[in-house]
Amino acid sequence: MSDFSVKPVLTGDKTVLRPFTEADAEVMAEIIEDPEVIRFTGPPAAELTLERLRSWYGSRSAQTDRLDLAVTDRATGEVVGEVVLYEWDARARSCTFRTLIGPGGRGRGLGTEATRLIVGHGFGRLGLHRIELEVYGHNARALRVYEKAGFTVEGVRREADLRDGQWVDWVVMGLLDREWAALNALHATAR
Repeated sequence: MSDFSVKPVLTGDKTVLRPFTEADAEVMAEIIEDPEVIRFTGPPAAELTLERLRSWYGSRSAQTDRLDLAVTDRATGEVVGEVVLYEWDARARSCTFRTLIGPGGRGRGLGTEATRLIVGHGFGRLGLHRIELEVYGHNARALRVYEKAGFTVEGVRREADLRDGQWVDWVVMGLLDREWAALNALHATAR
């Protein structure tokens, strides 16, 4: 693996993950402002004008240190969220994963499939050894998705963030290449 400069199109049964374009800024603005997204990711650090978002999403394909892909509904082509591999460590062959899925993509398995597609790309094509993530302890839906994809809880950063006047935990999860391979061998024999 040299870097994240190749921006693939990854196709599943329900979703297609594809590189972002400036044109995705409007729909991503709506998703980022969704109350559930804010609840589980926090409010944006700076005011997200459409101009800023166009610049951000328009520049994603030029980044070699991270891989940002739009999650689209395969049936309609609608953008429903994003998946990101970032904080790439070449020596350790590891990176961090995050995702957000807007209201139009929830409850239909799109987030689960998108997670599996990008994680599979990370291990299978990029030669990663480890992918990790952090998720709020009260984000039950995301915890289920990550566990289904094979991530293991490695620890809890207790009361690490103050959200809406409440202390909340960060759950640290990780997945290793050999665990991913074993999980997929298991899925292949179950079919």
